[in-house]
Amino acid sequence: MSYFVYILYSHDDDNLYTGCTNNLKKRLTSHQDGHVDATAHRRPLTLIHSEEFESKADTFERERFLKSLWGAREKTKIKKQYLDKKG
Repeated sequence: MSYFVYILYSHDDDNLYTGCTNNLKKRLTSHQDGHVDATAHRRPLTLIHSEEFESKADTFERERFLKSLWGAREKTKIKKQYLDKKG
């Protein structure tokens, strides 16, 4: 089974949301449909980054890192790359 860490960009508040799941497509649909409390009021959302892992433990470790100070710096770079591409 594969697990995913993903980063969503909120067009409403210009912030990022980081999460993890074992079914990325289903989880993204839940976010877009407003079924996730943390992002329901921040729609529309765009998936700007995802990483796939074989290990659930590795997935949670990566998510924890991305939510840390060092990870926030990495997320800022990912956000900048997305916004630069978007124009």
